[in-house]
Amino acid sequence: MSNEIEKVVIIGSGCAGLTAALYTARAQLKPVVLTGAMPGGLLTTTSIVENFPGWPEGIDGTELMINLQQQAERFGAEVRFGSTVEKVDLNERPFKLTVDGEPMLAQTLIVASGAGHRHLGLESEKKLDKKGVTYCATCDGALPMFRDQPLVVVGGGDSACEEATYLTRFASKVYLIHRRDELRASKVMAERALANDKIEPVWDSEIAEILGEVEDKVTGVRLKNNKTGEENTLDCAGVFIAIGHVPNTQIFEGQLDQDDAGYILRQEGSRTNVKGVFVAGDCSDKVYRQAITAAGMGCAAAIDAERLLASEDQ
Repeated sequence: MSNEIEKVVIIGSGCAGLTAALYTARAQLKPVVLTGAMPGGLLTTTSIVENFPGWPEGIDGTELMINLQQQAERFGAEVRFGSTVEKVDLNERPFKLTVDGEPMLAQTLIVASGAGHRHLGLESEKKLDKKGVTYCATCDGALPMFRDQPLVVVGGGDSACEEATYLTRFASKVYLIHRRDELRASKVMAERALANDKIEPVWDSEIAEILGEVEDKVTGVRLKNNKTGEENTLDCAGVFIAIGHVPNTQIFEGQLDQDDAGYILRQEGSRTNVKGVFVAGDCSDKVYRQAITAAGMGCAAAIDAERLLASEDQ
């Protein structure tokens, strides 16, 4: 194992991770950012971000993340693209990480690993993944297989409304399927979606099966009404699932305290139950889950890490 010990290692490169990188880099701590499989995090799957302060006309999600990355790099942050943490040992400092099969030592660790897409849990969903089943409208909505075709969006929150609205650019019709009788999205997002002529809400319903296994592509969905038990089918060429997220915290199980859903528990500020390990962003936030709150948490984690290191240098 290399004897080099990084002062700050940041797991994740979303708003939380890159803001933490910016602050620790400006403190001359030379942070190393491990991006994982999705550089920039989930915000790169969003089209226009309208609620990040300082952008009155909104900004493309990927562009925002590139800007944050370049800002952190300007002050000396090292961003390692595609580097994935496979294992951690937090029993003593320096912490031992296994990154793409190679060892790494870290004096402090900022966990900003974010969250992944929640799945329906259907066997047909697995079989038709990438064959019409997708979790990102902005990534896949413009594909030829979806153009001028009826599409389905599952969910009732802001993400589902944004996905449905975005898909109206390409689809002949968008069915917005929600298990309740009203959307839980913010008022502005819900009103925007429901006012769109191309979007048809399907209330009190859940997908029982995604159809198309024989054809090896999505051809429709079988729906079940939660109130009546009645089933019916809808023809569609794609199913876009937007039902929430699962925190990417599995590798920390048994070492960092988590709640029942897997979110890492914060103690004072950004501290965890392990001294020297700090947490920020969606992997520890199931309440707000906004880009700006993730950035603020990344700032806090960076300051906490900097202060710990400074106190140990004295």
